[in-house]
Amino acid sequence: MEVEAYLKRFHAFPVEEAYLQDLARLQSLHMQHVPFENLDVIRKEPIYLNLEPIYEKIVERGRGGYCYELNGLFHWLLQQLGFDAQLVSATVQRPNGKWAKADTHAAILVQLDAPYLVDVGFGDSTISPIPLGGERQTDNSGTYRIEAHDEPFYDLIREDEGKERVLYRFSTFPKKLEDFHEGCVFNQVSKDSSFTHDDLATIATDLGRTTLSGNQLTIRENKEKKKIQLNDKEKEQALRDYFGIELA
Repeated sequence: MEVEAYLKRFHAFPVEEAYLQDLARLQSLHMQHVPFENLDVIRKEPIYLNLEPIYEKIVERGRGGYCYELNGLFHWLLQQLGFDAQLVSATVQRPNGKWAKADTHAAILVQLDAPYLVDVGFGDSTISPIPLGGERQTDNSGTYRIEAHDEPFYDLIREDEGKERVLYRFSTFPKKLEDFHEGCVFNQVSKDSSFTHDDLATIATDLGRTTLSGNQLTIRENKEKKKIQLNDKEKEQALRDYFGIELA
């Protein structure tokens, strides 16, 4: 695996020092060029928690992936660039308030002058590192903050249109990529997983986000949303045009 090839994949350059502004730039660029997507899950192409095939998929074939792939590989990159980074597990809270299967989301914790949550694999979420100290960060998708729960747990919270919602609860206990094996299998085969029902691809843009869900394309720019219903041929073209994905 080559650091420079991976950086080129999302239009980034090597960093000389492990500073917050460099971390923020890497995260933002990654989320604007490497989509979150579950297309292999829907097509029953197995996903293994091994960095080599993940690298081949994302860097060499220009694909995206879901949390284990995106955050697993980005975590490796951050370490190669000199960041003090570790994987952590999280439990997602669904929009209806119910909790998903415990510890089945992978995120990254980066220690700088203070700890920051970094997540390039949660779909429609912040494109910036979020400090664990509670300070608010705002981008086109909303305002985010982290709130301490019972040690060692924290909640990632998004505020949108005056309403707050917990996105997930994470632990600061370090994990290895292989620790997510059970969750990775669950999210590929279980009908209770959000990823086993229909195609999903989403990518951040300069003005917002573009998302394909099933055959519906949603383009959000600032506060404006446009929804387009696609036929199968148009869907294949949208995957190429908006997400850089060419399915064989």
